[in-house]
Amino acid sequence: MEFANKIAVVTGAGSGIGCATALALARAGADVVVADISAASGEASAAAIRAEGLKADYLQVDMTDPPSIDAFAEAVQARSGAVDVLVHAAGWGRTAPFVDGTTEFWTRLVALNFVGPMQLTKALLPAMMERARGRIVTIASDAGRVGSLGETVYAGAKGGLIAFTKSLARETARYGINVNCVCPGPTGRPPKIIFSGAFNPLHAGQRRMIQIAHELLHTVGATDKYDLGTNQPNYPDGYANPDLQPLVPQRFAEIMAGRTPVSQTEATIPESLDDVVIG
Repeated sequence: MEFANKIAVVTGAGSGIGCATALALARAGADVVVADISAASGEASAAAIRAEGLKADYLQVDMTDPPSIDAFAEAVQARSGAVDVLVHAAGWGRTAPFVDGTTEFWTRLVALNFVGPMQLTKALLPAMMERARGRIVTIASDAGRVGSLGETVYAGAKGGLIAFTKSLARETARYGINVNCVCPGPTGRPPKIIFSGAFNPLHAGQRRMIQIAHELLHTVGATDKYDLGTNQPNYPDGYANPDLQPLVPQRFAEIMAGRTPVSQTEATIPESLDDVVIG
């Protein structure tokens, strides 16, 4: 796929992998819709892209709220018409013992990491099908493939996202729409801005996010012909990376040592994810 003047929607684009992906798509020529729950982070990402002379606008969305998702989809299509590329990069997790979880916490976790992407896909997919082209990429996690200590419900949600991706790929193949999944391991704490002004080449997490973004760009741009192999999850090195592998086990050990419960406050997904390990 050539990206020039193509419409690309990236959720979670205010920070981390989503931010890096939005920039990569814009540099490849796409007109990017930066979607994020945080207006401050989303606007900053879109402004940084435009500062390079590229195309980007910010639209707010709460991926845990169905009315917000529907309103966002309507706004995107009113702005740009049918979407060419949809990247589900919004995601969130907190390392904690399963037995200390709450129903409210689990509900929001599953909504953001699994149900929300399904709902947004359903809202934007019919226009893609009508045009008989499009690319959809879900960013799941290695946790969804092999499980993850202290991230039991998060891993379950990401595992559901992987299965959803593989199944949807079979449904949409006849319409010329590729659906793919990228499953990174831990990337550390996502910086709000990953552009040249704030990029630290020595920061392992930033390097990893940029690597994942370029892997994703290759995935959506590799071919216009549907390939039965392209709906298989792609696993960047993640846990094999010695810089990143200890992050989740260390955090889990800290929590277990203090038997720290998931509080009512922690059950609310924060606008800033600076203290959250994503993987």
